[in-house]
Order: sequence, then C-alpha cells, then structure tokens
Amino acid sequence: MDILQLIDRLEELFNESKSIPLTRNVMVDEDRMLDIIDQMRIAIPEEVKKAQQLLGQRDRVLAQAQEEANRTLELARQKADQLVMKDSVAQEAQRRAEQIVAQARVEAENIRADADEYALNSLSQLRDELERISNQVVNGIRLLKDEQVRRASVSQSEDT
Repeated sequence: MDILQLIDRLEELFNESKSIPLTRNVMVDEDRMLDIIDQMRIAIPEEVKKAQQLLGQRDRVLAQAQEEANRTLELARQKADQLVMKDSVAQEAQRRAEQIVAQARVEAENIRADADEYALNSLSQLRDELERISNQVVNGIRLLKDEQVRRASVSQSEDT
C-alpha cells in the first residue's frame, strides 16, 4: 500500500476517534493504529527502494551520456584522421576535428548536467516526502504517548 494512503488512513482514524471532553486528547482504537503503523513500516522501505531506483536510473543516464560522448569523440577522431590524410585540406581537417571534439565535450557535459539535475530533483522530492511522512509519524507517536500518560494518570487517580 502507498505510504500516502496509509497516512490518510491514520488521519482518518484520528478524525473518527472520540474526543475526551475538556481536553485536546482523543481515544484511538489501538489495534487499528498499530495495524496502520505496521503497514507504514513495511511501506517506507518501498519508498527507499524507489530512491535507489532513481539513483540507478541516474547512473544509467550518466553511463549512456559517457558512452555517447565516447562515440562522438571517436567519430571526431576518425573524421579528423581521414581529413588529415588529404594534403590539400589538412588544416581544415584539424580545425573541424577540434570543433567536433569541443562540441562533443559540451554535449556530454550538458547531458551529465541534465542527468544530475533530474536525479537531484527526484531525490529532493523524495527527501521532502520522507520528511513530511516522518513528521507525521512523530506526531502520531507523540499523540499515542500522551494518551498513554493520560490513561496512566486517570488509572492512578481512580485507584486512589
């Protein structure tokens, strides 16, 4: 199940919970809450796997960019070698080869920069989502602990 759906279910559970009069506390169905938390523990590693997949995609894009740059450089060298063989156009061949190599380097750098930007954006979005989820989990835990403390104090006051 998607982590966002689990968070929605957690929020729905809190919204459906009975409020305790004169407090900001609510009584939550413990079994349902623990079930949702268990499902969240299972779902979060999936989000981490998605991040690893994004990193893998970035690496593949970088490898493809490097391969393309190498092919372009090799083609430029081959072209330059062919042009140098012709005496009448040797100087033009050298100039053109340098131009092709420079263009290949620029294209390779642009591809690398685009791949890095894509990976950075994707990882930033994932980081923001994980931070939001983490904050919601921390708030849920705090509410549960507050409820436990409240129940313990109510139980002690009833015992006395």
